[in-house]
Amino acid sequence: MTHAALTHTFATLAMLLAPVVTQQAQTSQPRGPQSSHQFVLRVDPAESSIHWTVDSSLHTVHGTFHVKRGSVSIDPATGKASGEIVVDASSGESGNDSRDKKMHKDVLESDKYAEIIFRPDRVDGTIARQGNSNLTLHGTFSLHGAEHEFSASAKAELNADHFKGSAAISVPYIEWKLKNPSNFLLKVKPVVEVEVELAGSVQATGAH
Repeated sequence: MTHAALTHTFATLAMLLAPVVTQQAQTSQPRGPQSSHQFVLRVDPAESSIHWTVDSSLHTVHGTFHVKRGSVSIDPATGKASGEIVVDASSGESGNDSRDKKMHKDVLESDKYAEIIFRPDRVDGTIARQGNSNLTLHGTFSLHGAEHEFSASAKAELNADHFKGSAAISVPYIEWKLKNPSNFLLKVKPVVEVEVELAGSVQATGAH
């Protein structure tokens, strides 16, 4: 074979092999990090509730509020969260009519501030797709027309399509500028302990 013919043969082979080499090189390139599947927790008000307690000089007062609605989106890879959980402020009750009227009129002013809203923005801890997780929840608490930052210990139980969760939040209502219900006969502590109990459905939103 002449030198010219040999050169032509090598050139032809190079042209034929070039797409294969290029494809292999692209396939072998390391891929960037893939974002995880986010999911949305949709709260079922019928399965959810808010319990609260506050100590006084006479006894400990226990009460409840009703959850109106809620939806929270979470990215388990980053811990970023968004959405809100809305509570009916006017539903607050402690089992004592006169005390509850005073709470709604003088402390909560629930005719003016009809909703209490939790807005989570971050979750610390590993979120298990199946089973139980112990977490710390961060966000803002909208109460009596003002926003307050909060962090709370939380527990969650997830399965394929349902969740249950709880969080404990200490609310320093006097520090947050709500009226002190104490009088010369009754001294009420300035912090209300709130236990949030939520349940509902889980919806995966896919990778982004």
